[in-house]
Amino acid sequence: MVTGGADPTERAAVRPTEPQSTGRAPDIAKQAYWSLEADRLVGQLETSTSGLLSADAAARLAKFGRNALVPRSNRPALAVLARQFRSPLVLILVFAAAVSVFVGEGHEAAIIGAIVLASCILSFTQEYGASRAMEALQQRISRKATVLRDSFERTVDVENIVPGDVICLSAGNLIPVDGVVLESRDFNVSESVLTGETFPVVKSAGRSAPEAGIAQRTNAVFTGTSVRSGTAKVLAVATGARTEFASIAEALERRIPETEFARGIRMFGFLMTEIMLAIVIVVFFANVMLNRPLIESLLFSLALAVGLTPELLPAIISVTLAKGARTMAASGVIVRRLDAIENLGSMDLLCTDKTGTLTEGVIHLDGSFDVEGTASKDVLLWALLNATLQTGLKNPLDEAIASAPHDHEDLSGFTKIDEIPYDFVRKRLSVATQDSSREQILITKGAVQNVVEACGFVQGPHGLTPLGAAERQAIDEKFRRWSAQGYRVLGLAIRRFQDKAGFSRDDETGMAFAGFLLFLDPPKEGVRKTLSALTDRGIGVKVISGDNRYVAAHLAEAVGLRSARIMTGEDLSKLTKNGLLASVRHTDLFVEIDPNQKERIVEALRRSGHVVGYLGDGINDAPALHEADIGISVDTAVDVAREAADIILLKRDLGVLVRGVDDGRKTFANTMKYISITTSANFGNMISMAAASLYLPFLPLLAKQILLNNFLSDIPALAIAGDNVDAEQVRRPRHWDIRFVRRFMVSFGLVSSLFDFATFAFLLLVVQATAATFQTAWFVESVLTELAIVLVVRTHKRLWRSRPSHLLAGLTLGVGIISIAIPFAPFAGWFGFVPLAGPVLAGLLAITALYVLVSEVTKSWLFAHGSRGKRRRKAVGPHLDRAAARPGRAAG
Repeated sequence: MVTGGADPTERAAVRPTEPQSTGRAPDIAKQAYWSLEADRLVGQLETSTSGLLSADAAARLAKFGRNALVPRSNRPALAVLARQFRSPLVLILVFAAAVSVFVGEGHEAAIIGAIVLASCILSFTQEYGASRAMEALQQRISRKATVLRDSFERTVDVENIVPGDVICLSAGNLIPVDGVVLESRDFNVSESVLTGETFPVVKSAGRSAPEAGIAQRTNAVFTGTSVRSGTAKVLAVATGARTEFASIAEALERRIPETEFARGIRMFGFLMTEIMLAIVIVVFFANVMLNRPLIESLLFSLALAVGLTPELLPAIISVTLAKGARTMAASGVIVRRLDAIENLGSMDLLCTDKTGTLTEGVIHLDGSFDVEGTASKDVLLWALLNATLQTGLKNPLDEAIASAPHDHEDLSGFTKIDEIPYDFVRKRLSVATQDSSREQILITKGAVQNVVEACGFVQGPHGLTPLGAAERQAIDEKFRRWSAQGYRVLGLAIRRFQDKAGFSRDDETGMAFAGFLLFLDPPKEGVRKTLSALTDRGIGVKVISGDNRYVAAHLAEAVGLRSARIMTGEDLSKLTKNGLLASVRHTDLFVEIDPNQKERIVEALRRSGHVVGYLGDGINDAPALHEADIGISVDTAVDVAREAADIILLKRDLGVLVRGVDDGRKTFANTMKYISITTSANFGNMISMAAASLYLPFLPLLAKQILLNNFLSDIPALAIAGDNVDAEQVRRPRHWDIRFVRRFMVSFGLVSSLFDFATFAFLLLVVQATAATFQTAWFVESVLTELAIVLVVRTHKRLWRSRPSHLLAGLTLGVGIISIAIPFAPFAGWFGFVPLAGPVLAGLLAITALYVLVSEVTKSWLFAHGSRGKRRRKAVGPHLDRAAARPGRAAG
């Protein structure tokens, strides 16, 4: 009987058997459970084929824990705070301060300790807040599964599945547990993540040998694998850390290659470490040779290292990326991997299907026609039976058929006998029905060519006629004509039987082609404008579709995409790897593409030098999502696509993606601001300080003064994550360039050192300052120049033409005022400061103003020179070195 109206999250189980579980189920995951009879295994797990009771499931959840590879972090605040003290520099400073206490320098040690503690607390507040924000975002995309509870199908979080649960699986699902198959129908599972085997394997109920390996357990399924076709009910045996996948998860994690952004940060860290070590060693031994106190020399050298090191960089990156993720979430884009934000900003090519992205995605049935092209109620009836009785992969085409207006109000006279689920090889779906007269009809619908292949006859108005060459040509002509008008066309065929017990794929032969189903999915409103917005941001769009060339070309012309150069799946299959590499650059549309070919296209585009984003939501999109630099899916996608993606769109709309790209580029820009600010000011100041310490009869700054300088100049960095970004910085893809960072550091470092030496000359020759006055004055000048450079390098424009965020401007101004006021404060003596005379302050402010002007000129020259260099490299070979060095992301 055809039934409907039930809540899909709570439907009666097919085989209701009252659960007898007591909630004391033993952990048998360590046994060879795949070798046991299903009934015996059910008994040992104290469950039933209709699932657990909700109360028993809750008890087991408490016993076995959540079904996750690693427990939820939920790290306490104290643990995060303690981690801030693991930095080698911090530990060395703490040790040196402790030593200074023993040699009678307790006052100075206390001040150094207080500054170090304040810096660690500053870093802690940023990191802890960022981690809590990301945990909240991850909860928004938690995976669901259908299980039998209380003899009904219910949708639950995957983490809440326990041993003894019965899970209902269908095409597109990621398998959430290790378990055994209780019943199945054409159930094919992809196990490549565990076994490396490319082709799906058939799974069915039964037993396997106790010694069977993973690949030989034909009755068992495993966490992390995915359903390619068919349906099944699976009894959960092992969950969480007890699964096979958990035992190799660490190895899989190591296979995920480093992103371009992470690699850039690592290389930057190496660069700064090399410079820091060289300075520390040279300065320490030079001061010792100058007969300065050992502890004082050690503290001064370490303070230089701290001053040079961007110790807030990890926290700033975490905060900036987390804030970017929150901003993107507000725009409808959920980030699954923070590193993906940079890749999204770097993307210069987007590959996408057309349905739901370029089109409305609300497909409706526009007509049902017989082989002669005449509207047919019989074809519509057969399509209704096929669409409403099938239980496999959910399909918008079936939903369109079911919701289409029709005269067949009562389908209760038909009973479903059997089903042959859809798969991506046959591209057909068949349902066997029986009417009140007990006549059996096998109804098949699918891609026109694939349906015709299963036919030997034509179902005409006057009965069956053989399917000959003329009839095939007539079918093909109608298919082409409708496709060129923008219709998605499916074929439908039938075959009648008498008293047949069961059906299989072998019965899809000698069928009668009955007619056509025409679907219409019009272009999405505003999509032309959205595509133009992507073009304005330097992002090209290529369509990769399984649809035929006529439909794809019609849509491309309607939305403003080029369609002159089309590559079909058949054309692609004839190309070698290098041949495809040469062809993809000039191809506008990829059509009639098989699922396995999508990955080849994405890989070739990446090899050609593009940073490729791939948008997909189907089972067959997972390999391409993995291969792309940035995998993008939607919240309604099948499990395997969602888990393969880096970015999840809460709405399948390219406009949402455009906002996400802008947010990603802003996040990258703000991260680079902190690096630019740190390298430009700190590097020059520390070099100047190291040089001055070798020639002055006293230390240019005391260790506690250096640490206070570093602490104060880091405070404005807290606002970097929310700073305004110039529109010019989001118009084009941006990439990490360590060579430019090095050139930037050296150029601005030289300018900073030049003005530091000018300050030295002013203090020594004009003011004739004492040691205390020199240290106080240079402390003020050093802080002021580090604050000024924040406003200079945060923008490519003149600083007065780009407005910083209110928080950044306020913190910069506030710290500047504090640094000038500190020498006059009651506690100034604790740090060795003395009040400065008015002329001295005026001279320092004049030097700072001149420093800003010269820095502006340097910035203009540097960015102009850098742009020319990039254009020259692009002319020689765009991104080829980067593309070759960037391997595809591993599955899992």
